[in-house]
This record gives sequence, structure tokens and C-alpha cells, in this order.
Amino acid sequence: MLGTNGRRGARRILYLNGAAGISGDMFIGALSDIAASLDGSFSLAGLFKKTGLLESIQAELSVRKDARGGLTGVKVDVADSGGRLHHGHGHKNLSDILGLLNRSDLPQAVRDAASQAFTLLAETEADVHGVTPDEIYFHEVGAADSVADITGAMLLMDHLGWPEVISSPVNVGSGTVNCSHGVLPVPAPATALLLKGMKIFSSGVPMERTTPTGALLLRTLAGGNAFGDLPSGKVLCVGIGLGSKDTPDIPNALVAMLIEPDRTGTGRFLHDEPSIVEANIDDMNPQDFARIADEMLEQGALDVWRENIMMKKGRLAVKLCCLCHAHDADRFAEMMLTGTTTLGVRISQARRLFFERKTDEAMTSLGPVRVKSAILDGRTFKITPEYDDLLKIANEKDLPLWSVRKTVEREIGA
Repeated sequence: MLGTNGRRGARRILYLNGAAGISGDMFIGALSDIAASLDGSFSLAGLFKKTGLLESIQAELSVRKDARGGLTGVKVDVADSGGRLHHGHGHKNLSDILGLLNRSDLPQAVRDAASQAFTLLAETEADVHGVTPDEIYFHEVGAADSVADITGAMLLMDHLGWPEVISSPVNVGSGTVNCSHGVLPVPAPATALLLKGMKIFSSGVPMERTTPTGALLLRTLAGGNAFGDLPSGKVLCVGIGLGSKDTPDIPNALVAMLIEPDRTGTGRFLHDEPSIVEANIDDMNPQDFARIADEMLEQGALDVWRENIMMKKGRLAVKLCCLCHAHDADRFAEMMLTGTTTLGVRISQARRLFFERKTDEAMTSLGPVRVKSAILDGRTFKITPEYDDLLKIANEKDLPLWSVRKTVEREIGA
């Protein structure tokens, strides 16, 4: 999962109904529909225009209302500059695409997220074909329309404030699919690997209902395991994104809901009721804790920490703790049971008070830096520069980290 913990706060939830599967155009269509519902002046083309990305791949967007099986939604197509549907191969390998992203004017968070997605795809394809990621040429997913789909998905997530993504089990379809490697069973090998750990099923007339791009977006945004029932909360708006096929049984559409979770204000702060998963461990190499902690954070844990404790008979031990959303507690308990030497874990419910938070990108004399703001009574209460961005600048410019922090904090008024 994307390392979005720096963007966490009073985050909304984006719930995906995968009954008809998911593809790149279905995802960005659904999010475009949501963005337009929140702001009537929203334009996906306008959002892209600021980045210069479409011009660099000689493509343009077509965004229109359409219907599938009587269900109205948003259909997004990518065409070349002459208006033809774009399925050319253009930038094919990983270095081509990463270079394209780095030369664009994408926000840093979007650039990082898209780069991570394409890197994951290269690693997955390399695993399928028994080569290294550098030797991979993406074929279908390297086409300009998929570059636009993946980057557009991250742009829209950024526009919506990086909501937490939760999905229902996803319909992968059945039958076969024609691709550059010939006729393959559904799901194709790369798609199947990207779906590892996810809840899937097959229903409807034979067709590919979850595409490689759709599976990639689920893996990077939902973490592969963020599957569950519809969370309780207030539905803010609903978006429907349409695929390219119109089948007689299941409408080729992705329904997405933007939800404000159940966490009412307590005085001047927000609160929710997450779970704490913890275990007392006295027989594990201390060096091994870092890996399981990183894995849980990557999979969407709100926080992971260790406490030094003393167990019976004076044995020194470590208590490994994971703070997570209540619907994720069993998943993180399983990760702790299988990823450490413990024979059992405890799950308890907590009550958390916290500031409303947001993350913006500030341009400083040293470069762009993400800035986290705590909001109190509708005003900025305190701001903090993102550590990862400070570290990146310090490494790139060969400057002391304390000096970079001091300069940035002075310029942003921290």
C-alpha cells in the first residue's frame, strides 16, 4: 500500500463496490463523478492540464456521461491529438515512464504514488516472465491510455485529499483475454499476482472484469487487503465510472461512495474508536521487529510502536503494538501472529481524540515540501513539514538535515 500515513488525519473513506470488477477508466470515471458532485466547476481535463502530462504523450481526454445496462455514469477515454482512441505503446519501459513522470509538473505526492504503482507493475511483470524489472516492456499497461489512467487516479486521489480506500470483494470475470502474449485465462497472470491476498469472485458472462490497471490501483491504494463491509458513516456523494463494454447481465460500471466515517466532534476535536492489536514478545531477535512494523504501516496501520516491558520471572520483553481501524483488526492480528514469534495477540478498542488535519505542498527555496496542518476551530493551529521530504532534500543537496529543517520551517512559518 502507498505510504500515506503522512497524509492521514480526519480522512474520508472511498468505498468501492467491485461487483462488476474494476479497470482504470472505471476508477477515474467514478472519482471524476465524485469530484464533479463536490464541485460543479471541476474538470478532469483541467486537472491534467496543469501537469503537462497529456501533451507529453500526445493525448487528450474525452469525458462524457454515458450508460451501461441502464446505469448512468462517467466514461473517460484517452485519444491521441487527432481524436483517435489511444492504444499506442509510447513509453514502454519503467525508466521511460518514471522519466516522463519526473519531467511533468505533477504534485510530488502524485508523482511518488504513480512511480510506486509503475514500479510495482514492473516487478510483477518481471516475476511473471522470469526477468528483472529493468527488462520489462509493459505492452498494454505501457500504453498512453493506461499511463493517463494510473496518473489520473493518483491526481484524483490527491484532489479528494487522499481518502482511505476500502473495497468490497471484486469480480474478476472469467473466460479468456487476448493480449500481447496471446490468449490467456482470466485473470491474466500479472493481474492474478496483483490480486494476491484480495477477496475475489467470478460472476456474469465470460469477460475480463478486473484489468491489470484496475488490480494495480487496488493493490497500491487499498493495500491489497483493505476489504470489508460498507463502513458506517455519512454518504457525501456517489460516483459511477463506466467501462468500455455493455453486457446484458452486470452493468460494466464501478460504483464508488465517498463517506464521512462515524466520528463526531468532541468539544473542539474529532474522535474515533480504532483498535489496538498487541503482543508481548520475549524470544525474537530485536532486529526483526523493524520488518513487521514496516509491513503493517505499508498495509495501512495508523501507527506501530514498541514498548519495553518486564514479564513474569523478571524476563525483559517487547510489547509490539499496532493502532488500526476497527475493521482491519483481524487482518493485523494475523500479520502479527504470522510475522513474529508470538503465540497469541490481544485486540482492544480505543478512543482517540485528534486534530482535523490536511496536507498541502509548499514551494520553498530548497524545493517542494509537503506540509501537515492541524486545524482547530476552522483555522490552522500548527504546521509541520513532512520528514521524508526534508530527508530527500538533505540527501539531494548534501545539506545537514537540521539546516534543511530550519530553513523550511522559517519559510513556511512553522
